[in-house]
Amino acid sequence: MPGESTSPPGEQPLIPERLLDVPSQRLYYLSLGLLLQAIKVFDVLQNIFASDATTYYGRKWLIVDFAYIATLSQLRIPRLKYSRAVILLQILSIWFLDGMLFGGISLNLGLVGSSEISSVPSGIPNRPDIPSTPEPFRLSDIFAPLTFGLFSFDTNSKDARLLGQHTVRMSPISTAHFNPHFQTFCLPPVSPAHVLVPILVNNTIPTNVRYSFVPLGSGRVEYLELGTKELKAIEQARVEGLQVVRSKDVGEYDDEDDEETDAGARLQKTQSLVHLRFSKPGTIRLDRVLDSSNVAARLVHPVEVTVVPCPTAQYTDDIVQDIHCAGETSGVDLTIDIRGVPPLSLQWSKDVNGKKEYFLVEGIEDSGHSHTAQEVARARIPQKLKVPLSLSLDALGKHTYNLESVIDGMGNVVQLNDEYRDAKITRSLSVLRRPSVSFKACGPGNPTSLLIGSEAPVALTVSNADPVDGPWDIDVRFEPASGDGKRMKPWDKIIQTQENNNDVVLKAGVPGEYVVTGIRGKYCDGDVLAPETCKVVEKAMPTAEIVWKRIHECSGDTGVSASLVMHGTPPFQVYYRTQRDAEPPRDLFKTFTSSRGELTLQPENSGHYYYTFVQLSDAYYKKVALDGPSIDQIVHPLAAADFVGGRGKRVVSSCEGVTVGIEVDLRGTPPWNLELQVVGPRSTDALEITDIKTSPTRILVPIPSVIDKEGGTFDVELVSVVDSYGCRRSISVPGVSVNVRRVKPTVKFYGKHGQREITILEDDGADLPLRLTGDGPWKVKYRHMSNPDRLFTAALKSPNDYIHVTQKGVYEILEVTDSQCPGSVIESENAYTVDWVPRPSARLDPATVSTFEPYNRSHILPPICKGQDAHVDLELTGRPPFQIMYNIARNDEAGGTIVLDQPTFSSIQPHTRFQLHTSIIGRKYYEVKQIGDSAYPLAKHKNAVIPRSDRLLFEQEVMARPSAKFKNDNRILFCLNDALTSREAISNDGGVIQLDGTPPFQLALSIRNLAASQVHKETIEVHDRTWILDLPSYHFTSIGPHQITIESVQDSSHCEQKELHPLHRSIWVDVAESAAITPVDKRVDFCVGDVAQFQLEGTPPWSIGYRINGKSYTQEAKKSPFSLMHQQAGEFTVTSVSQQQKLCKATVTDLQFSVHPLPAAQVGHGKRIFQDIHEGDQAEIVFTLIGEPPFTFTYQRAEPIPKKGGKPGKVLETHTVSGVTTHEYSIFSALEGTWTVTSISDRYCRYPTQSDGVVEKTRH
Repeated sequence: MPGESTSPPGEQPLIPERLLDVPSQRLYYLSLGLLLQAIKVFDVLQNIFASDATTYYGRKWLIVDFAYIATLSQLRIPRLKYSRAVILLQILSIWFLDGMLFGGISLNLGLVGSSEISSVPSGIPNRPDIPSTPEPFRLSDIFAPLTFGLFSFDTNSKDARLLGQHTVRMSPISTAHFNPHFQTFCLPPVSPAHVLVPILVNNTIPTNVRYSFVPLGSGRVEYLELGTKELKAIEQARVEGLQVVRSKDVGEYDDEDDEETDAGARLQKTQSLVHLRFSKPGTIRLDRVLDSSNVAARLVHPVEVTVVPCPTAQYTDDIVQDIHCAGETSGVDLTIDIRGVPPLSLQWSKDVNGKKEYFLVEGIEDSGHSHTAQEVARARIPQKLKVPLSLSLDALGKHTYNLESVIDGMGNVVQLNDEYRDAKITRSLSVLRRPSVSFKACGPGNPTSLLIGSEAPVALTVSNADPVDGPWDIDVRFEPASGDGKRMKPWDKIIQTQENNNDVVLKAGVPGEYVVTGIRGKYCDGDVLAPETCKVVEKAMPTAEIVWKRIHECSGDTGVSASLVMHGTPPFQVYYRTQRDAEPPRDLFKTFTSSRGELTLQPENSGHYYYTFVQLSDAYYKKVALDGPSIDQIVHPLAAADFVGGRGKRVVSSCEGVTVGIEVDLRGTPPWNLELQVVGPRSTDALEITDIKTSPTRILVPIPSVIDKEGGTFDVELVSVVDSYGCRRSISVPGVSVNVRRVKPTVKFYGKHGQREITILEDDGADLPLRLTGDGPWKVKYRHMSNPDRLFTAALKSPNDYIHVTQKGVYEILEVTDSQCPGSVIESENAYTVDWVPRPSARLDPATVSTFEPYNRSHILPPICKGQDAHVDLELTGRPPFQIMYNIARNDEAGGTIVLDQPTFSSIQPHTRFQLHTSIIGRKYYEVKQIGDSAYPLAKHKNAVIPRSDRLLFEQEVMARPSAKFKNDNRILFCLNDALTSREAISNDGGVIQLDGTPPFQLALSIRNLAASQVHKETIEVHDRTWILDLPSYHFTSIGPHQITIESVQDSSHCEQKELHPLHRSIWVDVAESAAITPVDKRVDFCVGDVAQFQLEGTPPWSIGYRINGKSYTQEAKKSPFSLMHQQAGEFTVTSVSQQQKLCKATVTDLQFSVHPLPAAQVGHGKRIFQDIHEGDQAEIVFTLIGEPPFTFTYQRAEPIPKKGGKPGKVLETHTVSGVTTHEYSIFSALEGTWTVTSISDRYCRYPTQSDGVVEKTRH
């Protein structure tokens, strides 16, 4: 390639670049490798999920991968050339990967069991509780699995000693059943179309099928044969078609496929289905079915199937009106085209407004045909028929007629398309209502009013109409009113309604009569309902006839009155205007409900007045101009008088003085003279006031002498008034009642025995009693002496009422007023004192030893040891019993405090004892948060918390008690005459003492020798919190158990020690001599898998050293006797034994024996042999025996096993053969079954063993 350097001739690619360039060579070869790996992944999955995994895939890929890498090295493709070492590494790596993928190599990750329990061959009792010797190591154990059977080695894999099986089968009779489920078949009218007719075969695999075919209507016979290739092609196409059908919605002709799928799922193991495909109608007859041995299967009758065209049904293309009107007498006739083998049946449905009904028509055939129905069915010739369908449209709404299904004479059922209905199988008709029309809000006796100069709406409404029929055309005729023909001529019009609106509004501008003559919709004619006429009447404008009259009295003209006669439609509103002198005019109006009315105008003030009528309104016309008469006059109104604030009898109060002032309002021309009457209890006095020039005016009325002295009530009445013209006018208005009071109200605080004070709780209120005189209600002003400038007002209703207060202090009354008069406060009884009950408090007893810290106001108590009883004395003030709530806190890691608890305790005495908490070490803080007594119980005053600055706070340091314990109670092993030192004998923390407290510690220990009944005591000073036993001065002088006990411990705090835990206070030391081992039995010959037992002497655990075939091993034992399972054949020798962590070791010289390998047996040289024989033949079964003769073996015959694997069959017979001195043994049998070896024994050993009730296994 351009740009690449030329390589030497020996390094040129094997394929010249002129034939294929180097990049393409790399691409093609790497693509080939990728394809091979993809195929390998597929084989891996097959190998994993196969019921009988074999080594075939492993051997295949070892050869393929080797060939691929070797070929690559020979092609010498640039950038893909590697050295021989790299090529060898590639081969080994990919072979290792193949071994992992196909089961030749397995990794022991130590996740199943202990390393000292080795795997054992199948048939040897698996005792995980018994240790075993290691398995023998051979180089073949590494490479044998990688070869996947290319090289055979003797391994101890599962059932490797009982291999092979020989299966003899008798050839069964095969059958073929054409159309086993007796289905019917038809060809749908689509192209291309075909049907699949099944053949059920039993005990055979067909390779050749022969059948005859006779087309419908023809006597010609066709003979056809299908081979294996054609049958497989049909089956593959069928499976692909089923997959497509499952991914889509099922069509109308897929029911047969579903039936075939269900039938295939119900097949027995020896049965299978093949299919014949047909695309033309006709009769098929099955002639012959052959298997691969050209053996014909027995045919099951019937052997004939007829395939006909599928029946069809559809509406003809006749034009049928889709929309009809209600009330039509003629029905609708539809025609259906039906094609199929007669007699035919048709199912159709009628859906009217969602209510669906189904109908079935049977026996459809050509009535004019000369042959009988049986002859036509026998001929199986399809016919095309026309079937009429008459419909009656007797219900409103939408009518839908669907063709549901059709059945031919052969029994083929075709469901017509349910989802996508079209005109061929569906007809939809609509029956509409007939519209109706009438006038709205107008009719005979209810004409429409027309105002002059405007238009009146005339509304028509269309009812009972179907929206599909709209819009509608309405025929309207107009006749003008008599005498009005010049303004408007008669007319006839067609008015159309608007979309989505069934109302039509006409604008009438002239009077006349409108008549509806007809209505038509898009499809249906309608009816005219009443009212069908509407009269429009013109309304005249309102008018009025007005006559003025002047009103004249003593002083002159006092006003005018107008008589009105109005024409129009009531109610009427008359608008008029008044003007006095040069003042602006005022527009007023008055409403009259009848055609006649009277209007009177009498102003109260004198002057020159001008009156005129402006406009008139009735029910139809508003503010029509009135050209009415006007009038003007000079008015002098009559004199009049009334008390100010009149409309009823007034009440005036007088608290002091001989006169009372009363306000009077005067009208007319001043000055006035006013006459009054003063009506007392016993007399009536007249009072005249003259020359009154202003209004209103205040008149001072003298109080009668009798009432002035004692108080009481009198009345003042107005009698008459005279104006400046001398016209006197009597007055009849309610008078004024005067209430004269001569006693003033008073107020004071009430208190028994002169005590005006009260004591209450802080949160409660107090009612201060009052005593009031006068007429209620009263208003009292008072103040709190702590803020004298702020006044309070209380409204009181009772002479014995209260003032409610909540603050303590002195309250003072300032003034009082009753309903009539201000009063006075009794000075000597105008103050009241309110006090609070004091809240309870607590403080330390002065005799308590503590140090006060001003920084946080805390009392620091002396430190104390943990668990020591301590308390402080408190002095309480208040009303017992007391409740004290306090916080207990300690320091936290962040430098603050954390609250541990918030308890409450009670005391009935003012001097109580407060218990301190010393169960937890550290600094404790005690804070009194709340105190309750009988006056302020905590249950009712939960929120009354003592301010933090006033709380009692004290603290104390609780020191820990020293303690000591052994870290664990593991026994310690020492040998005789060893010193008690921290050497390897002390392990697993068995001699570690943990100390709690403040160093340094004084630790007292005792060592008790149980055998000699001696106790050694010693005291050690320890400066750490952990100490390992180290007493070099003490030596173990006798064997047996020794006990080391912690007697006492003391730290620098001088606190008493904790109670030492009895389980952690002492440990045991075992002092032993050298260990020994002896066998339980005196056998000298053992088999692989046998268990040897030994008796051990000494203290567990023991460590036993042994040698197998010259190689040394070590085994741990925790109990005696000790058992060891043998897994290696050869010479076994015990060399040493030690005890307690390999201490006190002893040498063994006279303990050895021989271990023999297990025998093995194979059937058919270890392979799976399947042999088919016929009746009368015999099969030879060969057994290969491995071991030391003579042999004894057991074999059995079971039900045959299929080639693809499966569960073992039922055992039919079992035999045992003894005294076999050769390594090969044969038997002959004409029976069917599977032969396997279940057990074998040679001179020394048996496999599988029978110890512990192990059940024999059979290799399948």
